[in-house]
Amino acid sequence: MKLIADRLSKQYKNKIAVDRVSVGFTKGVYGLLGANGAGKTTFMRMLCGILIPTSGTITFDGIDSGEEEYRNILGYLPQDFGYYPSFTGWDFLMYMSTLKGFDKKSAHRRIEELLDFVSLSSVARKKIKTYSGGMKQRLGIAQALLNHPKILVMDEPTAGLDPKERVRFRNVIENAGKESIVILSTHIVSDVEHIADYILMMKDGRLIFNAPSSEIEGSLEEFYLNEFE
Repeated sequence: MKLIADRLSKQYKNKIAVDRVSVGFTKGVYGLLGANGAGKTTFMRMLCGILIPTSGTITFDGIDSGEEEYRNILGYLPQDFGYYPSFTGWDFLMYMSTLKGFDKKSAHRRIEELLDFVSLSSVARKKIKTYSGGMKQRLGIAQALLNHPKILVMDEPTAGLDPKERVRFRNVIENAGKESIVILSTHIVSDVEHIADYILMMKDGRLIFNAPSSEIEGSLEEFYLNEFE
């Protein structure tokens, strides 16, 4: 299982948002750090096939990111997760499972598994508009996991969450990383310090750091701040 971005670039007129990034991902949790405007979102949207690179390639075990087979193994939680407030959590996941081609029986079984996984079983029949921010984010993770993705991409997923929700969210992500490639983008260092197997850092569209988290001595936040001074 290997996801490879090879010399990936994205340019908008006179601005280079992502500049010749090359990186490989295997199973585990990757924390992608960087200030706002560093290019993280553009990079992740290219990984998800939402943006077409100006140059470079993205492949998963030889499958190009433009192919339907690639999209079928992808789960994505964008920064601005869209939902239908009048839907219940269950209804929303049923709707998303239909879009992903599930039959009714398979959808029911998978949704029950995921609601238990993200600790939302007790509120599955309540409308999403009554959910807290953390509950909505966990519902977002559940929809991203519906198709058993081999690649799970999440952009600033803990923004606005309270400390208790953050801890719960980290536990969910840590478990997901045991089966998939999980790429978590954030500018909040503490969100990845204890769960990321690998740390990547972006600045001005370039990848300036890429190493296992075990190689970072001491506080990740101090290391991160030193890299950006």
